[in-house]
Amino acid sequence: MDSSRREFLQLAGIAALAAGAGVAGEAEADQGSAAPAPDAIPMRPFGKTGVKVSALGIGGFHIGAPKDEQVGIRIIQEALDAGINFLDNAWDYNKGRSEEIMGKALQGGRRDKAFLMTKVCTHGRGKDVAMKQLEDSLRRLQTDHLDLWQIHEVVYANDPELHFKKGGVVEALELAKKQGKVRFVGFTGHKHPDLHLEMLRHGFPFDAVQMPLNVFDGTFRSFEQRVLPEVLRRKMAPLGMKSLSGNAEPVKKGVVTPQEAIRYAMSLPVAVTISGIDSPEVLQQNLAIARGFKPMTKEEMAALRNRVAPLAADGRFELFKTSMQFDGNEGREQHGFPPQGQLG
Repeated sequence: MDSSRREFLQLAGIAALAAGAGVAGEAEADQGSAAPAPDAIPMRPFGKTGVKVSALGIGGFHIGAPKDEQVGIRIIQEALDAGINFLDNAWDYNKGRSEEIMGKALQGGRRDKAFLMTKVCTHGRGKDVAMKQLEDSLRRLQTDHLDLWQIHEVVYANDPELHFKKGGVVEALELAKKQGKVRFVGFTGHKHPDLHLEMLRHGFPFDAVQMPLNVFDGTFRSFEQRVLPEVLRRKMAPLGMKSLSGNAEPVKKGVVTPQEAIRYAMSLPVAVTISGIDSPEVLQQNLAIARGFKPMTKEEMAALRNRVAPLAADGRFELFKTSMQFDGNEGREQHGFPPQGQLG
């Protein structure tokens, strides 16, 4: 592909996204000369790093949900064997249990098959706390390095200021990269596009940015419309989460099917759509969607957005934006709020 054609596609992709169109097909098409198997999980560029990741990823929180840790281990190992390589996690998920289970699942030579990500949960505390958490995560995950280390839950108004202050967590990202314990760095959040844009305004060279991307987000406080184009412009890797709105309520209420919701999210120009999977049955459902994935057309995406727009308008299916229901206890504590379950 010549440079003028590549530039045209990049600009056209960003413009199309601003209008709500999905251009994931372009990202998948430009993968090199070797044609993937028809039922393979598509691989996509991880920003400008030269690395490729699976279009579908495994969320870390749900891995620690089943009482039997063997369920989580089985999900991870079956996902890796099926061609999913992107694994999400966080230092505080299930009080470290999610990382421990993932670490066990990656033994026996599977670590090399994984693009392993976890998140640092300082929530305003400084570099020293962050580096201690990194050592905790490496120990639990039974590895000597992470492929991606991200600042978790940028959801409070003063978070960008706290993260970028002298001695803050951003300095830990730089140090961990310099020490070779982390390949790439980024940040995550689910509350408001303004917070993501404020993080980006600092000009720090993040490799990845994680955000909620689903059909309801398409028309309500939209990360798709406001943040995703900016991340693409900076050639960072966009990571989508909450494709089923975090708790699958739209599916339970019959508003959308899992296939519609996940296909919409995967049809956006993202590196990966991270999906919470708490059973082998859900894994097989999602694998069926991802194998040989064909993106929705922009007309199909617009029709689905328009169909759910009346229900998206009040945020009822994205309570992580409009309430504290999805905010983790670690962050609540650092910002002076009571933990979940003590709000009465």
